[in-house]
Amino acid sequence: MIKVAFYDAKPYDKPSFEKYGKLHDMQFRFLETKLNGDTAALSAGCDAVCIFVNDTANAAVIDKLYKNGVKLIALRSAGYNNVDVRAAFGKVHVVHVPAYSPYAVAEHAMALLLTSVRRIHKAYNRTREFNFSLKGLTGFDLHGKTIGVIGTGKIGRIFIDICRGFGMHVIAYDRFPAADSGIEYVTLDELFAKSDVISLHCPLTDETRHMIDADAIAKMKKGVVILNTSRGGLIDAEALLDGIKARKIGAACLDVYEEEADIFFEDRSGHILNDDLLSRLISMPNVIVTSHQAFLTEEALNNIAETTVNNILSYFENGGMCDNELCYRCGNIERCKSERKQRCF
Repeated sequence: MIKVAFYDAKPYDKPSFEKYGKLHDMQFRFLETKLNGDTAALSAGCDAVCIFVNDTANAAVIDKLYKNGVKLIALRSAGYNNVDVRAAFGKVHVVHVPAYSPYAVAEHAMALLLTSVRRIHKAYNRTREFNFSLKGLTGFDLHGKTIGVIGTGKIGRIFIDICRGFGMHVIAYDRFPAADSGIEYVTLDELFAKSDVISLHCPLTDETRHMIDADAIAKMKKGVVILNTSRGGLIDAEALLDGIKARKIGAACLDVYEEEADIFFEDRSGHILNDDLLSRLISMPNVIVTSHQAFLTEEALNNIAETTVNNILSYFENGGMCDNELCYRCGNIERCKSERKQRCF
């Protein structure tokens, strides 16, 4: 039986993972705590750990997992910026879920955009108090507007299709443009200058961290709407707040936040929020924040569990080979998958 320490477990995680675990004689040890240097010891006796976006798998944590005999880190997410893949090389293998439901994230991004530009959240709060005034609820048509999409992977391309359905003009930026996609690619500076709406759908790397900063915002149109359903670190939150206060940014729709690790996914309603920056952002009338829920659909949860369990099985039953492994050996992390013919180490 394969034993897995499942960190940062939530009630909505357990049913699907228990279902697929029983099918494949896999035992999950569900832990409410997040993985970090203090909790890595809880993996003792397990073959693998299963972690999510706000767990920490830095070099020190990986060393502790390795000493505990853990052979595999199974991310139940597509992003892996919280794992030091370089430090893991030669010690612990790392796998992820490259696509669980790109529709879930893309649809949530559009839901945020529509909610913001049509003031639906404000109207909802008003009518619950029997206030049916339309004052201050004027929005704008999406039809004919230019949307700049940064990152044209599966989620980005699905989001582009949705935007086209609204009659929007789509331009995009990606370091690795999708061939024969019919997407109009432009430089990042051109995207900033031309877009009425900007939506982020790229991974967080050293190159993309704070790609939306004060300099980038200065290049944007006055009144631009910024969407982020990818990773919080893509945006310099201080610069974002300054742009909002200067009336340069017309609205911000955020499903992620740079310092979310100790805040999101928990009920903080009975506590004073110590993050002043997030408090100020939430207080802004043109900011919508959701708590990293873009992935949260029944379909996505099922696909995450199925793929994660299959990743674990593939590694332990296929001689250490898994198609969804993140490997540092060739330096390409994900891009060597199609050419991989042997174990990374």
